[in-house]
Amino acid sequence: MKILVTGFDPFGGEKINPAWEAVKKLPNTIKGAEIVKEEIPTVYGKSADVCKKAIQKHQPDVVLNIGQAGGRFTITPERVAINVDDARIPDNEGNQPIDQTIQTDGQAAYFTQLPVKAMVENVKDNGFPAAVSNSAGTFVCNHIMYQVQYMIDKEFPNMKGGFIHVPFIAEQVVDKPNQPFMNISDMAFCIEKALEAVVSFEGKEDLKIVGGQTH
Repeated sequence: MKILVTGFDPFGGEKINPAWEAVKKLPNTIKGAEIVKEEIPTVYGKSADVCKKAIQKHQPDVVLNIGQAGGRFTITPERVAINVDDARIPDNEGNQPIDQTIQTDGQAAYFTQLPVKAMVENVKDNGFPAAVSNSAGTFVCNHIMYQVQYMIDKEFPNMKGGFIHVPFIAEQVVDKPNQPFMNISDMAFCIEKALEAVVSFEGKEDLKIVGGQTH
């Protein structure tokens, strides 16, 4: 199995994006699966173009995009991506789409093919908080998750895709009172544990449990 894992570059005035920093720390193999790492831009449209080129180059079985969701306490695998861009802030090239459809011939929403509850449980079993999220937002994180699912729908039917949001790191919350954070090494560890579940549950149904959820 080959898994493409992407992380975004810094955005919103931040000097660092823990998503990419954590991805860089992942091992090159996890439970026998080859891990390919790529940085993608926090830009509507361009993020999908860069990701698609990586998919075409590496031909992965799974694509897992990682992004930052400042304010969240936990590692949150996303269940669903919706067909709308609605930006509260501009992306890294000044684009700020409002109520814009991502793909006119795409589904209203796409659900991940990854075992999100098994991913959450393996992170929790290894001592870190995690929860299934039912909203990836409407910024570039949701955009890339949706675009990868659209690619699966239209071009790569044998591929699977998913998304994980990670919290801030300490240096990002120095001037943000009462915001949760996690260190990059712990984030990388949690992503690794989530990926272990992806590999272990290949060809199997996700866990049927009542999972903690975040909005």
